[in-house]
This record gives sequence, C-alpha cells and structure tokens, in this order.
Amino acid sequence: MQHRLHGETEKTKRLAELRFAARSVLLLLLVAMILLPLPALAGTGPHITGYRPIYQPCFDHTGTLQVAIRRYEVAGTPYVLLVNPWTLATSVTTLASLRTSEAPMDPAQLKATPFSRALARFTASPYRLQNHGITRADHPVVGEFLTVDLCPSRKPFERAMFEAVTALPQHREGPVPVAIAITGSWLEHHREDLAWLVGQAAKGRLAITWVNHSFSHPYDPHAPLERNFLLTPGTDFTREVLATEQLLLENGLVPSPFFRFPGLVADGPLLAKLRELSLIPLGSDAWLAKGEQPKDGSVILVHGNGNEPRGIELLMPMLRGERGIRLLPLQRAVAGAE
Repeated sequence: MQHRLHGETEKTKRLAELRFAARSVLLLLLVAMILLPLPALAGTGPHITGYRPIYQPCFDHTGTLQVAIRRYEVAGTPYVLLVNPWTLATSVTTLASLRTSEAPMDPAQLKATPFSRALARFTASPYRLQNHGITRADHPVVGEFLTVDLCPSRKPFERAMFEAVTALPQHREGPVPVAIAITGSWLEHHREDLAWLVGQAAKGRLAITWVNHSFSHPYDPHAPLERNFLLTPGTDFTREVLATEQLLLENGLVPSPFFRFPGLVADGPLLAKLRELSLIPLGSDAWLAKGEQPKDGSVILVHGNGNEPRGIELLMPMLRGERGIRLLPLQRAVAGAE
C-alpha cells in the first residue's frame, strides 16, 4: 500500500514538473515574441545608414539617363535613389552599377526633361500659401489622377474604397494606378494595412505611386496657416521629408519624386527647400470633401485614413457608377500627353 502511494506521489510530482517546464517554455516564447520584432513589423528591407540628398545626372547600367537624388548605405554598400527625368519613374540601384563612360549630359538637354521642367515650374514664385504645386495635368488627358492621403490616424483604414478602385473596369487592362500620399507616422502604426496595400500591388491589382506626405504631419486646429502644419515653429522640414523616404525604402517601397504638403500649406522658403531636395509639390483641384468637382486632368484628393469620410462618400459613386472614372498614373500629369 505504501509502495503504491509512493508511486502515485512520484507520478504527481513528475506531472507537476512537466507542467512547470511547459509553462516556462511558453513564457520564454512569449517574452521572445515581445522583445524580438517580427519580420512583418520590422520592415521588409535592410537597415539604411547615411541617408542624404544629392543631385547627380548619371546613366544606369542600360545607358538610360537618370538623376540620382539620394545616396545611402546598406551594410557598407553605397546605393542611390534614381529618377528617370523623362518618365519620372524612380528606382534604386547600387552606386557601383552606374555607368560613367558616357559623355556628360548637356545641361540644356537635362533642363528640357519633364522632371526638370516640373521641378522648376511648381516650386517657382509667385507662391501660394495653400495648394501650390501640381493641381491638374499640364496637358490634355482623358481621365483623372486619384491621390489618397494617409495622415496619422487611429481610425480604420478605408479598405472598401481601395477595393472599389481595384474593381474598376480598367482593371482588365492591368493594375489600376493610384497615388498614395503617406506619412511615416501612419506607416509605423498601420503595418497590417500597409501589408494589404503592398499585397494588392503584388497581385497586379494596384499600381501605387508612393508620395511623401511628411513624417509626423504636425497640425494645430487653433493655429493660423502661417504657423501651422510644416510651418509650425521648430519643425525640421528636411528630417520630415527624408525620414519618411528612408522608412519607405526600409519597407521595400520606392518613393516617387512627388511631395504633398500637409494641409497643402507651404511658403516660399519651404518650396525652395523642396526644390533643393529634388521633389515636386503636389496639390489638387478636386478635394472632394471641400465640394470640388473632378474633371479630365484633375488631381483628386481624398483621405484613406478614416479622418474625412465625406470625401470617400463622394468618391464611391464615381468608382461604382455607370459614368465611370478612368484613373491615370500621377507621372502622366507632367510626363507625356494622351
């Protein structure tokens, strides 16, 4: 009898030890999950150092004219962010892959490219405090340019709107173009929504142009425009621009040469700094929530972050209606006629 009781005691003790060990392993796993960032949360690209602006006309490995506007390092290897001055398409390559054997580009020829023309024209005086920059195509086009702002927000993402865009009849021709003006703050706090957008692009449903919309998007509802948004005293404008670009690249996304000022607010000094950073300001002549009606060539503005539902309410019938809407790549607003 005592032998059997001793056996039961040892068995109970052993089971308790196993439960304790299992709980310990589980606890360690949970701690590891908290302390170690998951790939989906840490960004899909490598860590970037030394991110800085440059301006250097060059030729890529195919001999195509490019303008390098940023340089940075990844694990000691120099990279550059390139803008094709004819198409305004952006790409990333190693510095070593650039070709230097071609004859230097004639400055007059480079000045005549759509990128150089747009950069000069849309950062020039006379300056408007609000909505200075590209507001519509600078040549006749059939269609509109949909731009969706992702300012900092805790509200749900407007996924249904993007799904309606992917369902437009033109999707049979290929990915539907949309320009997304993204803030670094929104990106950091909406990883799952960003992953969904990237997935739509990977599946060939969306062709996304990533527009820089600053990092923190400062805003004071009680401050006048002259001291608000990126004109808020103490704001480091260059950091607001470069930090978002670097974050995009570290998440495997290539920023475009366009920048949308928060609130569409900027003054002459800010526009001069933007020109030095080789970025083109993007405005709108069809901010839907303000009652502005789009027409061929319009740059449509809505918010996809849940902060301005009225704009989405007005856009959805356009996306689903019989009239239809034809969306164009934002680059086409300055680079090429119909």
